[in-house]
Amino acid sequence: MARRSTPEVNAGSLADIAFLLLIFFLVTTTIETDSGISRKLPPMQDENVEPPIIKEKNIFKVIVNRNNDLLVEDELMELKDLRDAAVAFLDNGGGVGPEACTYCEGAGDPTSSDNPIKAVIMLVNDRQTEYGTYIAVQNELVGAYNELRNRSAQRLYGKSFAQMEADYDNINYTGNKEALKERIEEIRDMWPQKLSEADPKN
Repeated sequence: MARRSTPEVNAGSLADIAFLLLIFFLVTTTIETDSGISRKLPPMQDENVEPPIIKEKNIFKVIVNRNNDLLVEDELMELKDLRDAAVAFLDNGGGVGPEACTYCEGAGDPTSSDNPIKAVIMLVNDRQTEYGTYIAVQNELVGAYNELRNRSAQRLYGKSFAQMEADYDNINYTGNKEALKERIEEIRDMWPQKLSEADPKN
């Protein structure tokens, strides 16, 4: 009886199938990207340069303890009230003479900030502060700056600061981008975001 030859498996298309599976998994897989808080770091300075002296009244102290309690200027405060308190501090306009603020609409309390350019918000967290609370506090403080920038942009140019930034980022914007950039920088100079984070406490 003649011996039969075993049939060979055609593996010619195996590479094609593997390639198609690879493409399929690359297209359908979602890759998580880490998101963070956008912060512009200050430029490096010469070690011999003395840091500027900041008056105590120009510092707005926000402390979050390990129990996620919010202490603003050494007083207990609810998170929902933080933005209004920060706006009142930044917009106070309590300075006189060369430190006076011509565009501030605040109370003008001489014991609070002189002007937005001098005002600094200092945030201190405990190492055991919950991440959600930390982010919520950050959102409220940044929201205070955005609210004031929107108000000034609306008064000066008839549109919100957020819309001006969106127009500048829009590649189809038909207006003068250089003039728009100057206006955005003007609003940022009026309300500079000075948010200082101290090292977390144990």
